[in-house]
Amino acid sequence: MYADAETMRRILLDTGDTWAMVGLSGNRARAAHGVAEVLRRFGKRVIPVHPKAEPVHGEQGYASLADIPFPVDVVDVFVNSDLAGGVADEAVAVGAKAVWFQLGVVDAEAYERTRAAGLDMVMDRCPAIELNSLG
Repeated sequence: MYADAETMRRILLDTGDTWAMVGLSGNRARAAHGVAEVLRRFGKRVIPVHPKAEPVHGEQGYASLADIPFPVDVVDVFVNSDLAGGVADEAVAVGAKAVWFQLGVVDAEAYERTRAAGLDMVMDRCPAIELNSLG
């Protein structure tokens, strides 16, 4: 219901190549680190957004979406569901084109708000898995 194939394809292939990944840090043991590597292999620029604002994969990190000094196309959300709605609202505020909630991240009200604001959105899916399935 929150991840139709056409929306996923559009976000992954047509929406743009600058992805802000909220929750991405330098911790290689975290799933976000591996997903960022896959996105980069597929030509995406992955901007880390984490309170530590540390660089990851050669990209400067930022403490919040509002701190990023250039446009982002997609906001990929790797935080707990109880925080994800606020991140989706921030994505709308900074002018992102799409929001992607990772596996296990679900907030139906945030989905409705984000879609009502005109953004594409996918919830409870992993873009790395979906990219690999696209070939």
